[in-house]
Amino acid sequence: MPTISIFYGIIIQMFWQEHPPPHFHALYAEYEALINIHTLEVEKGFLPKRAMVLVLEWAIEHRAELMEAWNQCAQMQSPQKIEPLS
Repeated sequence: MPTISIFYGIIIQMFWQEHPPPHFHALYAEYEALINIHTLEVEKGFLPKRAMVLVLEWAIEHRAELMEAWNQCAQMQSPQKIEPLS
């Protein structure tokens, strides 16, 4: 599972050949959330409020890059890294 970004202890990953809808996994400590790229809604899992705010801020800034990474993973290609939240 490729890691596409890391910031403030949060790891953003995608699986190869993952099921629709387009989404990414955000991991923070023992928590994990699967987040829809189009709606930015949590499809499964949970993150603490502060971590979730940071993930959503980052995802809004990088939505196009997330879709590109999704498409690369769907084709079994390694996605490009995405700049962390600064």
